Amino acid sequence: MTAVTGRVAAAERGETRIADRVVAKIAAQAAKEAVENPPADGISPRATVTVHRDSARVRVSLELGYPGDIGRTCGAVRRRVAHRVNTLAGMEVPEVAVQVERLHPTGTSAAQGRIR
Repeated sequence: MTAVTGRVAAAERGETRIADRVVAKIAAQAAKEAVENPPADGISPRATVTVHRDSARVRVSLELGYPGDIGRTCGAVRRRVAHRVNTLAGMEVPEVAVQVERLHPTGTSAAQGRIR
């Protein structure tokens, strides 16, 4: 058995690549964490990403409860997704597009559903 006598230079070690689908899963989970009151019957957020070198552009589709502050929630999703992708994948996130696919009424009762 021989001992390793020298270190391999960083440029010769190779590189780590993170698959787009992994970044998309990180983004979807971060979006889920950012939505304070998700609708009970809503679908979990979904994300698609485009990765170019150390940068990821993210598109998140989600469903929200209504009434609610949609703008504030979308802003929270953007910030959370950008932070988590940067922290966990080491990528800059110059763009997070949030698409609200559906609004779910919250606090509905039988009386609210009737037409008067």
